[in-house]
Amino acid sequence: MAEELIEMIAVERLALADVLDGVLVEQWDAPSLCEGWTVRHVVAHLTMAFRLSGPRIGVEMVKARGSFNRMADRVARRDAAMPIAALAAAVRANARNEWCPPGGGLEGALTHEVVHGLDITGPLAVEREIPEATIRVVLDQLVGGRSLKFFGMDATGIRLEAEDADWSHGAGAALGGRAADLALVLSGRPVDPARLRGAGAATLGRPRS
Repeated sequence: MAEELIEMIAVERLALADVLDGVLVEQWDAPSLCEGWTVRHVVAHLTMAFRLSGPRIGVEMVKARGSFNRMADRVARRDAAMPIAALAAAVRANARNEWCPPGGGLEGALTHEVVHGLDITGPLAVEREIPEATIRVVLDQLVGGRSLKFFGMDATGIRLEAEDADWSHGAGAALGGRAADLALVLSGRPVDPARLRGAGAATLGRPRS
């Protein structure tokens, strides 16, 4: 399975590199779906682990007083100033890099690539079909307790149903849509309500008290 996941990750990175090759210079400064970040920031973040050594990331963590999110935001904002050609090249050159987020494994790495890829392609109106096997792995990862907690989401009492993939999860009020849109919802990204269906669309969200 590891080899399959490495190949899935490579496909996603190469597909994103192809997208970035066609992005206009001004589009690099367009807002992404990742709140507060432009396309440029997201690409800088996606390539951070390829460009910075482990010790260097450790130094950045110390500067951020141990907060990974604070460190990642600071590095993304700093490194977004790199030439766009260098950022795009780092995506392509590391297509088969086996980096994994701490504690996330290859499934976490794949989810990281897919969600941030959607952060970019969505606002740029770039249509791309994510392979079904890939999006199923991502959705399974996103409905795990750790991911829901990380993104601050609550899927209690909801039946998630992908309309374009053989995937469903949970029980309760139905929430259907394209698999990619469900991935965005589960990762706390904004999705046009018209792209979702079912009573669960009004229920899924931040944890309820």
